[in-house]
Amino acid sequence: MTTVSLGNRSFLFVLGSSRADGNTEILARAAAEQLPDDVGRRWVDLSRLPLPDFQDGRHETEGWPAEENEEVLRQATLEATDIVLASPLYWYTLSAQTKRYLDYWSGWLSAPGSDFKERMAGRTLWGVTVMADRDDVVAGGLGTTLNHTAAYLGMRFGGLLCGNGSRPGQVRDDGPALVRAKTFFQREAPLARFPYEQG
Repeated sequence: MTTVSLGNRSFLFVLGSSRADGNTEILARAAAEQLPDDVGRRWVDLSRLPLPDFQDGRHETEGWPAEENEEVLRQATLEATDIVLASPLYWYTLSAQTKRYLDYWSGWLSAPGSDFKERMAGRTLWGVTVMADRDDVVAGGLGTTLNHTAAYLGMRFGGLLCGNGSRPGQVRDDGPALVRAKTFFQREAPLARFPYEQG
């Protein structure tokens, strides 16, 4: 495993669970604890910054004003070098809250005068998820979603940290996941590629 320097990095942790202090947040915080003290960390909880359903206005003649929560999330996203989507595995993909947050990226891409895609290029996207299943392969759909999102924006993808748990706090019993959390952010994150770009 190649390790990388984390100097001058700023991590945004986006919590997408419908339950406070859930298993996915516990695992994300275990990984975040390993970051050096001088690495910036910001946590946003999508249940406390709710977004209305995204309305696609890309082909409208007039823009739409951003609501306060949307603007907070947009600024937090643009200020981070690393975005960590911490979403439990719901029906083999992202939670509704997390997916809605990503839907808003579509609006930020097409907003008049936006340079969102250019500013996101080269940054790193990471995923953290906890699921009831003990085999990480069932989270493949979630990993594909994040990889392809990163590839479209020219970002790096640091991979998916998976843990097992269903009952509150159960992920603390998943020793291997907690071990993986200790070095998760030390891995080199390659530039994300679509399958047809590889090989």
